[in-house]
Amino acid sequence: MLQQFAALGGTDKVKAATVYPLSWNESPIYQWVHSDKDPEENAEPAQAIARAMEALHEDYAYEFEVEWELWTPSEEGGEEPGWKLEPRVVRVTGFGPQFDEGSFDQNGQIRIDLGTDTPFLQEEVALSAESAAYVKKNVQKLVDLTTLMQKNAGAATRLLWSESGENLAQKLIARLQQLN
Repeated sequence: MLQQFAALGGTDKVKAATVYPLSWNESPIYQWVHSDKDPEENAEPAQAIARAMEALHEDYAYEFEVEWELWTPSEEGGEEPGWKLEPRVVRVTGFGPQFDEGSFDQNGQIRIDLGTDTPFLQEEVALSAESAAYVKKNVQKLVDLTTLMQKNAGAATRLLWSESGENLAQKLIARLQQLN
């Protein structure tokens, strides 16, 4: 799954890896952060996963951070905002079946945290033809990502969840209807 982000404007390197034992309340037993200053350090997904999985247990969670570029309005003046690609941290977490008292059954095997839903909705941005095009590009990247994950990583189900508790898929549909 980590490699899918590179195909859609993300990095092909893992930025950080953390292993949590038993539950989120425990201190990590392993943490690694990539440094661009050390060219010898290998941040390829396969190597980062292998290092983290040296401590393989059914009651551990394995979290990896990568970057993914999405369109965001720039803060520069003018009525119509300029748009630029900005990296966003994405956390991909794999859960052991016994981690956090078996929350695996309720939350699934893998969670991909894309951060806030702002890049996909841009609710504070006035809807001009130009801004609508950039919002649509971000939503298309999200759709392409879920398609790639399902196709290449064997995901059987998926859930778009928002921190607001609202159904993100419905919010996206409503926003896209405003854009058309």
